[in-house]
Amino acid sequence: MFKKLIAECFATMFLVLIGCGVAIGVGCADTGGIVATAAAFGLSIIVLAYSVGQISGGHANPAVSLAMAIRGDISWKEFFLYCLAQVVGAFIGSGLLALLFWGVKATGSNSIASFVIFTGASEVNFGHVMLGLLAEIVLTFLFLIAVLGVTSKKEWGGIAGIVIGLALFGVHLLGIPLTGTSVNPARALSALVLHMFNGGDAVKIDALTMIACVIGPFIGAALAALTWKFIQGKKEANQPAE
Repeated sequence: MFKKLIAECFATMFLVLIGCGVAIGVGCADTGGIVATAAAFGLSIIVLAYSVGQISGGHANPAVSLAMAIRGDISWKEFFLYCLAQVVGAFIGSGLLALLFWGVKATGSNSIASFVIFTGASEVNFGHVMLGLLAEIVLTFLFLIAVLGVTSKKEWGGIAGIVIGLALFGVHLLGIPLTGTSVNPARALSALVLHMFNGGDAVKIDALTMIACVIGPFIGAALAALTWKFIQGKKEANQPAE
């Protein structure tokens, strides 16, 4: 278990460093920045799937661990320990980014401020939190359906990492203009907590964003796992007896 926890800590740190680091470096204000950031997250998870995946599963994401616990792949004790290791890894990654880019503003944190522009409002309000929450639920649901599907059969193990990476790439392309794409509570929490040290309006916006980008992925993951169990159960029930 200790080796699994170390692997999950490292995996989450790696994902935050590469994914959020690219987001900081190139910015996401244009199409090129969005594609580069989405590719960084997607490629990172592919690398992790084929490296530390054989040790811990390479979740690097509490939402993924939750879905796996609901499906029965890991115990609930393992789920909580995985989450702890992932959060620690995410904070290490965000801390390193703040150091490398010389400032807590540089953490690649999520934001629901884009909904202010979309709705023509003057400032972030509770309605924007609900829009961000919905976006994260949908994005995580789509991502986890792909993860659960491709990991449901051992013979697909050779391509699982690639499929998961492509799925993460896709949801980031859709989600970056909305919330910056969390689909990962640990990654969102660490970046937002450090970013809140900016003070001022950042504290309010980051706190509201945290509701959407930390809670939303857990809800989306749970819905995906329950949906998959229902679909898989129906499929098995329809198979003819041998």
